[in-house]
Amino acid sequence: MKVFEKQFEKLSRYIKTTSKNLVTRFVAYFKRLLFPIYLFPIKLVTYTVYYLVKFIFKFLIALIKIIFETIIFPFKSLKNLLKSIFIIGVVVYMAASLFVIADYIRNQYGWYGKFLCSFGVRENIQKSVVRVVGGYSEGTGFFIAPDQVITNFHVIADEPSPKIIFSDGKFVTPNRIVGDKETDMAVLFTDDKYPDMVLPLPDKVILQADEPLITAGYPLGTDLAGSATLVRGRFIDFRKSKQMTVPYIQTDISLVDGMSGGPLVDQCGQVVGINTIGLAGLSLFISGDWAKIGVPNFTDQNITKIQVDPSESPQGAVEAFYTYLKARRMEDGFALLSTEYLQKTNFEEWTNRFTDILDVDVIFVEPQENSEDTVNIKFSTKNWSGGEVDYHYYEGTWQTIKEDGVYKMLKSKILEVDSPGWDWFYSN
Repeated sequence: MKVFEKQFEKLSRYIKTTSKNLVTRFVAYFKRLLFPIYLFPIKLVTYTVYYLVKFIFKFLIALIKIIFETIIFPFKSLKNLLKSIFIIGVVVYMAASLFVIADYIRNQYGWYGKFLCSFGVRENIQKSVVRVVGGYSEGTGFFIAPDQVITNFHVIADEPSPKIIFSDGKFVTPNRIVGDKETDMAVLFTDDKYPDMVLPLPDKVILQADEPLITAGYPLGTDLAGSATLVRGRFIDFRKSKQMTVPYIQTDISLVDGMSGGPLVDQCGQVVGINTIGLAGLSLFISGDWAKIGVPNFTDQNITKIQVDPSESPQGAVEAFYTYLKARRMEDGFALLSTEYLQKTNFEEWTNRFTDILDVDVIFVEPQENSEDTVNIKFSTKNWSGGEVDYHYYEGTWQTIKEDGVYKMLKSKILEVDSPGWDWFYSN
C-alpha cells in the first residue's frame, strides 16, 4: 500500500511540475510574440510562415520515406510480396466496385446529385395528381398552384364543366377554365386551395442523356379504378420544329389514354414536362419551363360555355335544369323548381340526391305531342361511387309551369332503364 502511495505522489509531482513548466513556457512565448506590440504583426506573419514551411518540409520527408518503404516492402521477403499482392487486389476490387456503383446510380437516378433526393418521390406524386373527367374525354392533371390544375386542352374540349377527382375520391367542379387550344393546355381553377398538392412548374428544364424520368396518370380514365399509375422511362431528346407550337421532351415511355395532362418528373420529383402525345414506345411531353411562361397568357376564348335559357320554352327549361346539374350549379338548378315542387323538398335534401353525379348527358329532349307544358327526355348520368364510375340511364317526362317569366319543373315521371340496347339511344 505504501509503495502505491509513493508511486502516486511521484506521479502527481511530475504532472504538477510538467504542467507548471508548460504554462510558464506558454506565457513566455506569448509575451515574446505580443510584446513589443508594434512588432506583433511582423512576428505573427514570420512565425506563421516559419512553422508552415517547417511542417511542409517534415511532411514531404515523411511522405518520401513512406513511398520508399512501400516500394521496397514487397522485395524484403516472400511473405511481404504475398501481402502486397493481396492488398493491391483488394484495392483494385474496391475501385472497380465504386465504378460499378457509380454507374448504377447514374443509370437509375440520372446523375449523382439526384440520388439522395429520390426517396419518397413516388408517394408524393401519387397523392398530388388528380383525375380530370369531362363529358366524353378523361385525363389527368396536377396542381401548379394552390387553386390551379393544369391538364391537356383536349381533355376538357367541348366540356363546360369538367370534374376534378382527388385521390381520396372527393371531386369538385372548377369555377373557371382558361387554356390554349393550339398548345393543347388548359388550367382549371378551384374554389378551395390545396397548397400541399402543388407540383410547381420549373424555370428551366435541364436533363442528362438517358436520365430516368417518371410520369403519372390514370390510364383508361375512370374505367380503371385505383390510385395513379407511375411509369418509368428515359429521356431521349428535346424536340422542336416550325410545325410544333411548343417545345417537347421525347422519352421512351408508352402513354395510354387517360394519362394526358399528367406530370413528367425527374428522380427528385421536380416537374419537367406535361403528358400530351403517346404512341407505342414513344411519347412527347410539353416542356415544363415553356408551360410556366405560357400559362399566364391563357384565355377562355376557346372554352365551351354554358348557354341555356329557361325562359324560352319548356324544352329550354328542362335542358337548363340538367345542364345545371351537370355543372354542379345546384343553386341555379334549385331555382328552376316550381313553388309546388318546393313544398315537398328543401335545398339540402334535394342536393343530397345528386352528390355522386359526375356528369349528365341529355340524349334526347323534345316537347310532347299535344302538350304545351310537358317535355319528353332521355338522359344518362355518370356516377362516382367507391372509386369507380357507374352509368345510369333514364327516360320519361317533365311537366313545367311558367312562374315569374321562367318555365320551372312541376312534376316528373322519370324511370330508370336497365342496360338499354343501342337503338334506345337513337329512337325518340
